[in-house]
Amino acid sequence: MKSLLTFFLIVPCLMIPSVWAKPDKVDGENVPFGRLPQEIKNNRYPHTYFPGTEKLGGDEMRIVALGTGMPTQTPSNAAAAFLVELGNGDSFLFDLGTGSTERLSGLEADYSKLDKVFISHLHTDHLGDLAALWVSGWIGGRYKPLHVYGPSGRTKELGIANHVGHIRDAWVWDVSSRAGILPNAGGEIIAHEFDYSKTQVVYEKNGVEVISFPAIHIRDGSVSFRLNWNGLSFVFGGDSVPNKWFLKEAKNADVVVHECFFTPEQWMDIAGFPYKQAYWVTSMIHTPPQGFGKMMSMVKPRLAVAYHYWNHRDIEFEIFEGIRETYGGPLAMAADLTVINVKKDVIEVREVTVNHEAWAQGTSKEWDTAPRGEPATGLMSDWLNEGALEGMNPPPTQPLD
Repeated sequence: MKSLLTFFLIVPCLMIPSVWAKPDKVDGENVPFGRLPQEIKNNRYPHTYFPGTEKLGGDEMRIVALGTGMPTQTPSNAAAAFLVELGNGDSFLFDLGTGSTERLSGLEADYSKLDKVFISHLHTDHLGDLAALWVSGWIGGRYKPLHVYGPSGRTKELGIANHVGHIRDAWVWDVSSRAGILPNAGGEIIAHEFDYSKTQVVYEKNGVEVISFPAIHIRDGSVSFRLNWNGLSFVFGGDSVPNKWFLKEAKNADVVVHECFFTPEQWMDIAGFPYKQAYWVTSMIHTPPQGFGKMMSMVKPRLAVAYHYWNHRDIEFEIFEGIRETYGGPLAMAADLTVINVKKDVIEVREVTVNHEAWAQGTSKEWDTAPRGEPATGLMSDWLNEGALEGMNPPPTQPLD
């Protein structure tokens, strides 16, 4: 019995063709090997979104909640992150909280397109996975720099440029050791810092406009964003209490994502905080359900999206009831891997089903041929090299030149 089981476990591995390591090209887009994305006709979306199976329409926006939770993320809630894909081929990440890159990998996405990240503020639950995307995306197919757009702070050391600079310094061992094996440009991470205190366009290219505007969250340096493209709009609020800038900039947008935190009483039950501290956290630096509802009643989006809470059912129902006290419009309670397709005539809310054994879709020919230097050598001391055992690893079977 044991030998038969071994046969079934091993033989499929021997049958895997090497071409699986490369994505397929479908209408100029990289998709996982063997996938053939289909056009959605007459807005007849399947109830479940399986990554790589649907063509994104030329006039369509797709939003995926990669993380909807807290600094202390749970198995069902990674920290805050949203992916926005557009019908023009562009992809944008809004925040990248701890654990969110695990959700991203489940989408088997084209990492070469995931080169733009917009950060709302410098809390770990909003950019804790930035270094992970920088390196894993480089290995997985990005052959251009990772661009990070984020706010300044009251002082220089509190801005995104300083933060990214320290990430670069902290991971110099990692990045320098990969030199030459991976494309040169993919190992770069570039910060684009803007003034957090102004409402301004911080990105404009290929018909896409991203606007930043101030948010109110603990200290100077938090912002929210609005993306406009092709008559469609997506608003992403990081963390903030309700404020006049959000009310103005989110007005009548198609999809508006805003935090919807716990009530003080819930936070006392969940975290054990005394009421004074629970109220400060939930209602003076965050937006609880009733506040979320009031904001959405004034903003009037085509779809309001609540996030930033643990989505345990006993808690989520209470949050939903709190929202409905003050807001009666279209509402989605976002969980990790909620997907929202947006067109001018329809908004479809579904869930993504991922293969938890999925691997990255593979590197492209463009990644293969991107400029490289020589592989890193001379990084180990002679005495360390001399400790290697000769003849243990098999010799190469193909030319190395």
